[in-house]
Amino acid sequence: MSRLAAPKANSPAARSAEARPVSAPLLQVTDLVKDYAMPRERLLAPPPLVQALRGVSFTIEAGRSLGVVGESGSGKSTLARLVMALDTPTAGQVRFMGRDLHALPREELRRARRDFQMVFQDPYGSLDPRQTVERIVAEPLSAQGGVDAAERRRRASEVIESVGLRAADLGKYPHEFSGGQRQRIAIARALITRPALIVADEPVSALDVSVQAQVLNLMRDLQQQFGVTYLLISHDLAVVHHLCEDVAVLWQGRIVEQGPPQQLFHEPQHAYTRALLDAVPRAEPPPARATPLAPGLATGP
Repeated sequence: MSRLAAPKANSPAARSAEARPVSAPLLQVTDLVKDYAMPRERLLAPPPLVQALRGVSFTIEAGRSLGVVGESGSGKSTLARLVMALDTPTAGQVRFMGRDLHALPREELRRARRDFQMVFQDPYGSLDPRQTVERIVAEPLSAQGGVDAAERRRRASEVIESVGLRAADLGKYPHEFSGGQRQRIAIARALITRPALIVADEPVSALDVSVQAQVLNLMRDLQQQFGVTYLLISHDLAVVHHLCEDVAVLWQGRIVEQGPPQQLFHEPQHAYTRALLDAVPRAEPPPARATPLAPGLATGP
């Protein structure tokens, strides 16, 4: 995919460029480490540690999305939670628009969340079934404060239409929608604050193949329309290739290879990257084999 055009005035990309220092990237992750303590095996023994991330570093420039690929258990979702400041790292930094998110006071972090939002993997579990679509989509605005009800409804109508649904759908509940439509609602909720960065953790893995294509095309269109940048977490190489200008391969909590998808997928350098590519199923029929006919059967009319 080619690089995005220059951001429009008042777009997330333009706003983020104004807010961060001139030399600062949109997102910079440095030596990120996350350890989890396991249950004690003996009463007086120290709890064993599991290293989910082991010194992960990468940089995302505005308008240049990054895909992180790897098998289950490689640390992808842990990375997403740390970038979103939903969990605390054992060591390392997450700098967004020049600010260390994990060093910000709570109130400053709450205000900073306007510029980075998340789309979760499960469109069924990430939406409150007791709330209307309007309340779900407008929730980030309510959390930020300073926006009256009329403006929240106007923004909710605008963003729900941008993801291919109707303003009349705002009064409905999540159970009245299909899986693909629910994920569109989740994307609308992420877009309503006009963020510069969206962290998407396996956004289409729970959807049917045909619906996956619709949601991916929507995300690509929104990327171009709003100038949003994605940190896309996925185990599906085709999904990452569709949306991202750069790809990082995560294995056992470390980034083992990174580069443009055209280079990385066609000339992989690390053995694990080659193993990931070899594991991708291919819809190619096996070579034809000549099967001998049973004795007595004719070979033609």
